[in-house]
Amino acid sequence: MNEEYDVIVLGTGLTECILSGIMSVKGKKVLHMDRNSYYGADSASITPLEDLYQRFHLPGTPPESMGKGRDWNVDLVPKFLMANGLMGLFEKRRFRKFLVFVANFDENDPKTMEGVDPKKTTMRAIFQKFSLGQEVIDFTGHSLALYRTDEYLDQPCMDSINRIKLYSESLARYGKSPYLYPLYGLGELPQGFARLSAIFGGTYMLNKPIEEIVMENGKVVGVKSEGEIARCKQLICDPSYVMDRVKKVGQVIRVICILSHPIANTGDINSCQIIIPQNQVNRKHDIYVCMISFAHNVAAAGKYIAIASTTVETNEPEKEIKPAMDLLEPIEQKFVSISDLYEPTDMGTESQIFISRSYDATTHFETTCADIKDIYKRMTGSDFDFAEMERKKQDIFGDAAE
Repeated sequence: MNEEYDVIVLGTGLTECILSGIMSVKGKKVLHMDRNSYYGADSASITPLEDLYQRFHLPGTPPESMGKGRDWNVDLVPKFLMANGLMGLFEKRRFRKFLVFVANFDENDPKTMEGVDPKKTTMRAIFQKFSLGQEVIDFTGHSLALYRTDEYLDQPCMDSINRIKLYSESLARYGKSPYLYPLYGLGELPQGFARLSAIFGGTYMLNKPIEEIVMENGKVVGVKSEGEIARCKQLICDPSYVMDRVKKVGQVIRVICILSHPIANTGDINSCQIIIPQNQVNRKHDIYVCMISFAHNVAAAGKYIAIASTTVETNEPEKEIKPAMDLLEPIEQKFVSISDLYEPTDMGTESQIFISRSYDATTHFETTCADIKDIYKRMTGSDFDFAEMERKKQDIFGDAAE
């Protein structure tokens, strides 16, 4: 503790662990601490199943029908889900022409633009150009481009085209699904990046109570824990460590459901993602459903975990999530949580404290990746360059091999 670090990181959520790994690879001296005794924070996977019952204050213990408690690894925040069964829409002629247009579109080659100005033409105009219907527009904007609202429709089309390209290229790369999901649950991801940080010299301390963030002249200079102070030049943390520097911007309801069957009408697949666009249920926000199963080593044999989530809009959030819950019946056991969403009011320019955003209702990591890149740029003044990270890893491991 009584040392000086370039960066101290508080919290072992995925955002914090990725940034910790990045900073360590860049040669920064990193200290990473968490008040909890486990990795993952809000993005942890809970095991055994008995711990999930206790966390949600359910009486008793899981029934014998749910198998061994250690067979379960239940994500608190579902992300990185695999999708399936989407190819029906690709067979529609107008939609296929639209996808060909997107795949060939190159903002540096006017021949590919077909009269479209990527800086001025809106996405609404693009959809009209190909005469796409409302259901196809909802599917494209919310399931392929992964927008959470319809604001994108009246904005320049370039960002939307790049998002759809990312989805299509990912689908082509991995076959039936553009998504990846780690065996044994999402909690494996923070631990993986924590190990990356440790390989490059990062120091980890779990179960460390944080007593004070030490400031001098409006700038962070260290963190106090158990009477000792570790000094630093920059600090990364999740909102729970600096509640005076964040604001509440909403709530998310998540319902974890244990099932003895796959979701109906999905072809009996072991994993899927369902996005119910806002327009389909007269809402301002999409509803998300994801399902994983015993096939991913997160549940006992023959069992499935489905998680429904959405942004809260009323005083009756469980009614808001009902369209998703209706898809999951019968439900063997459910665990309901309503979480506050926070974003920083201090962007770190003066204080050098860089705060992540709460995990939203989406079942993908696009918004989390955007947050990571935003924090990185504010910390370093430059955009994140993955190729540079790869070169640094090769340089270090190459020297070690010699």
